[in-house]
Amino acid sequence: MFTLTQLTDFVAVAEELHFGRAAERLNMTQPPLSRQIQVLESELRVRLFDRTNRTVRLTPAGRSFLHEARRILRQAEHAALSARQVSAGRAGGVAVGFTAAGAYGMLGHVLRTARTALPQVEVVLREMVTRDQLDALTDRSLDLGLVRPPVTEPELASRPAMRERLLAAVPVDDPLAAGRGALEMADFDGRPLLMYSPVEARYFHELLISLFRRAGVTPVFTQYLSQVHSLLALVDGGWGTALVPEAATRLRYAGVAFRELALDDPAPVELSLAWRRKNDNPALHALLEEL
Repeated sequence: MFTLTQLTDFVAVAEELHFGRAAERLNMTQPPLSRQIQVLESELRVRLFDRTNRTVRLTPAGRSFLHEARRILRQAEHAALSARQVSAGRAGGVAVGFTAAGAYGMLGHVLRTARTALPQVEVVLREMVTRDQLDALTDRSLDLGLVRPPVTEPELASRPAMRERLLAAVPVDDPLAAGRGALEMADFDGRPLLMYSPVEARYFHELLISLFRRAGVTPVFTQYLSQVHSLLALVDGGWGTALVPEAATRLRYAGVAFRELALDDPAPVELSLAWRRKNDNPALHALLEEL
């Protein structure tokens, strides 16, 4: 079978229609170039050139083969470039997991960074709760996760991605919506409160439980939900108040007012980037570096 070097030599002769000029273009002497063409014709079992002492012309088979030879050389060049880009993390793909609440803030930053700095990298998105993301990172079906801490699995690495405030989402006709200044945790004592699921939204459930316990406050939990947008929909329907990350203010409900909370930690809501330590996907590490 012919080689890429033979194709390169053939194309040079076909374009120059002169062995001397083609040899000069290829930075070689004419005799080995002539032998390369003879070997190629022998491999193909066709005559590619009509040669005389004065002229070199392509045969019909040579004209057809020139088109294919150029195509093969372009594909080989593209394959080499693609391999180099993937090796450098400039191409390929990254599977990114995110929580619904994480999509309101950090996910946009990740996507803008990938699109700007790594335009040849395909980002595949998967909406998953933190527990499912950690499992997917471990079983290698996910490259990068936007997860709630802590990340305790020894095979996973993580680093903080962002922190944000916790706000009160209140029905607009609730007395708490009309006040000024920050709400105190005591304002929720004995009041109906929409709560996060202890399983699907464990991070927020445990965060709120710790804040209420520290403040000596006991709200009345009326519903347990896993998604922030579901909580806000119920607040909008007048079912109670909820405590949500600040990024949730991007979800606009006409019947919801947002109030600040007086907390010792002004930004208690954390989000982390997590990945498998032994993940050798170059695109993942290029994205992590850009982030």
